[in-house]
Amino acid sequence: MKKSRIAVPMGDPAGVGPEIAAKAAASKAVFDAADCIFIGDKTIMEHAVKITGADLSIHVIEEPGEGDFREGVLNLINLCNVDTDNFEFGRVDGRCGRAAYEYIAKSIELANAGKADAVATTPINKESLRAGGIDFIGHTEIFGALTNTKDPLTMFETNGMRIFFLTRHVSLREMLDMITKDRIKDYVKRCMEALRKLGVSEGTMAIAGLNPHSGEHGLFGWEEVNEIAPAVRELQAEGFGVAGPVGADSVFHQAAIGNYNSVLSLYHDQGHIAAKTLDFEKTIAITNGMPILRTSVDHGTAFDIAGKGTVSAVSMIEAILLAAKYAPNFSARL
Repeated sequence: MKKSRIAVPMGDPAGVGPEIAAKAAASKAVFDAADCIFIGDKTIMEHAVKITGADLSIHVIEEPGEGDFREGVLNLINLCNVDTDNFEFGRVDGRCGRAAYEYIAKSIELANAGKADAVATTPINKESLRAGGIDFIGHTEIFGALTNTKDPLTMFETNGMRIFFLTRHVSLREMLDMITKDRIKDYVKRCMEALRKLGVSEGTMAIAGLNPHSGEHGLFGWEEVNEIAPAVRELQAEGFGVAGPVGADSVFHQAAIGNYNSVLSLYHDQGHIAAKTLDFEKTIAITNGMPILRTSVDHGTAFDIAGKGTVSAVSMIEAILLAAKYAPNFSARL
């Protein structure tokens, strides 16, 4: 059986990305599920292999087709873009931010060209990106720009529970102004198309409530009455399998036990808290609505422990396994 080929950018060199990449490359579960191509800096990856104790040899390649996919081999496209003479773990550095961007860009290039079936990303640091002159706030925005995708969809999956986000990196004040009937309808339709592409066609999507008890018919707020409930009614009339608004204090539990195939969270922390409380390490982000598939760990660069070899790779392993699971629905590999 042909394995999915997953491109894995190393992440910010000063963070834990190289270490979780090395540990994932040494994982039997990853080896069994996917052929991984890592994109990074050879010197940094050699150090990561050493400090993690991973039983790996590094095989430098120019193209994925040159990969040696035997167990114990880490196939690396070496961009050689870290000045190790002035390098330090655990700190914001514009050079590291720029290097991390270059790894991501290369992985997207491979996927866009059909040379990889999906991309599984490691952490980057927003301050380092900005210090390096990279004018993107994060992965989602980079992937959107480099795949010509307007407003990609973010979905979390953890233990089978799927969460989409109506709004992401905006303040709570801004978020309230974005809770509109038209936006909800547009997002639900796009989310359902994303689910179909992932192979999920059965079940109902729940729309989370915003206010306590979904507003109690206007007692605690009018967003449900004026925007959310009308959106749900119109979607149902158009034949879409949606329910809501469902109180946010129970909707994620109901999704976790299988009553809904997904939840549309209305703002960043509403869905993040639910997913990470259920299982922090196995909360994996999937960027949908693009011509390529991207999964990601949902933790940061962990500068406080970077370079020590102690970081857990559970989330990285899960991100690669999830990419391999869904990649056949996206693959156009040459």
